Amino acid sequence: MNRIEQLKKLEEKQIWDIIIIGGGANGLGTAVDSASRGYKTLLLEAVDFAKGTSSRSTKLIHGGVRYLEQGNFALVIEALKERGLMMRNAKHLTKNESFIIPNYNWWGGIFYTLGLKFYDHLADKLSLGTSKYLSKEKTLSLLPSIKEKGLRSGVLYHDGQFDDSRLAINLAQTAIEKGACVLNHCKVTQLLKNDNNKIIGIVTIDEETQKQYTIKGKAVINATGVFTNAIMKLNDTDYKKYIVPSQGIHLVFDKSFLPGDHALMIPKTSDGRVLFAVPWHDKIVVGTTDTLVKKSELEPIALEEEIDFVLETAQRYLTKTPTRADVLSVFAGLRPLVAPENKGQSTKEVSRSHKIIVSETGLITITGGKWTTYRKIAEDIVDKTIEVHQLRKRKCKTKTLSIHGNRKNSIKDFENHLFVYGTDKISILQLQKSEPELKEKLHPNYDYTLAEVVWAIRNEMATTVEDVLARRVRLLFLDARASIECSNKVAHLLADELGHDEIWIQNQLANFKNVANGFLLKEFRVS
Repeated sequence: MNRIEQLKKLEEKQIWDIIIIGGGANGLGTAVDSASRGYKTLLLEAVDFAKGTSSRSTKLIHGGVRYLEQGNFALVIEALKERGLMMRNAKHLTKNESFIIPNYNWWGGIFYTLGLKFYDHLADKLSLGTSKYLSKEKTLSLLPSIKEKGLRSGVLYHDGQFDDSRLAINLAQTAIEKGACVLNHCKVTQLLKNDNNKIIGIVTIDEETQKQYTIKGKAVINATGVFTNAIMKLNDTDYKKYIVPSQGIHLVFDKSFLPGDHALMIPKTSDGRVLFAVPWHDKIVVGTTDTLVKKSELEPIALEEEIDFVLETAQRYLTKTPTRADVLSVFAGLRPLVAPENKGQSTKEVSRSHKIIVSETGLITITGGKWTTYRKIAEDIVDKTIEVHQLRKRKCKTKTLSIHGNRKNSIKDFENHLFVYGTDKISILQLQKSEPELKEKLHPNYDYTLAEVVWAIRNEMATTVEDVLARRVRLLFLDARASIECSNKVAHLLADELGHDEIWIQNQLANFKNVANGFLLKEFRVS
């Protein structure tokens, strides 16, 4: 996955079958689907792969217990099927996670046991394990850090967990391996139209060099998530809102707040939301919220009331009480929810189902959806594109397509942080062997090494400090202060590998510190 090679492909004068704008879950999934069917495919991402919502999820691949309660069985069945496929096609990035619901009333144990048995039934052959009722004593033995007072019982069930931005990188690699041209840091600035007002291509600027490219294509897909409205402004004469952004935040704590392998699920918090506390890369991720926001920001910041809500809810259930000083990182993401027909709907009621919009210009736009169903969404988008633009029909191949890095066996050593690289792990170890100086740790408190940074630059199209520390090595999401402390090493490695000067290094460090401070609570930000 070499950026220079991909730019050479871009410069070849050709008409692409499918041009995809946006390098998040939906865009990358579409690129893999399209390229694997044999279509000439181009994907352009304005910043970096999974820069937006797709790196800021709760890290779960799940049917959605909440949707079951809402009676949205079709979405649950589809998501459970896709969960099973993802866990088969990307074994190196996924994990069967057990969740425990603690019940502090007499009816919760029966109610959730019955509901989750039905959840198991809907998963059918792709079930990850049987849910079961737990006594109070068993619940405490499995979750020793939850409060005992008032506890009546528990329910254990299984769902999937994954690393979102690592999957995004592997999807980009898979698309390239299937013949697609995939580029980050390329912003689409214009949609080209013919005399009949039909889209025939795009104009893009390489943000690294400021070089402009005019590209022709048979079909253009808008997969820009929370920035859908901005592309629609380039497309429509009459502007309307197609998506509404809803913010969800997560707080990251040390593993000591929830020791063990089980995740905690609170099905109904004080305001009716679901809250998860999930083990992830030896930390605990706690979230989320659901707050309607007016504007889609590239760097959304957690609101103080959201931070307070997550903290207070965690404090209500955990014996080791988390405080603001214990927050290692806070990250906010924006969900691109389909704009509701009914203005009175709350964000919790807006469907997470995806919707495909076909404009008069021929632009195909995808709104809504979630990581779990990215593969099915991509299949639907490409099918619709074939129909609208009368492309030669070819069958979808992604149900059984292995994602880059996928292991043949499902044995994973979760103790070794390199497990997320799958089959690439050997190459990173070889890199350490051939260049011993790359064995050096990025940060004394973490196992990440310089070899992973160099690997990200040479093989994963990382061009900035943030690309590396946020979405290749996940340190910004795990410990924002530590990521700032090792950013200097990363900047110098990038400069050495890519041929940048000291001014570029200093600009990178300033830019990254600015972004990383948004992942710290305000009183702990680095000046």
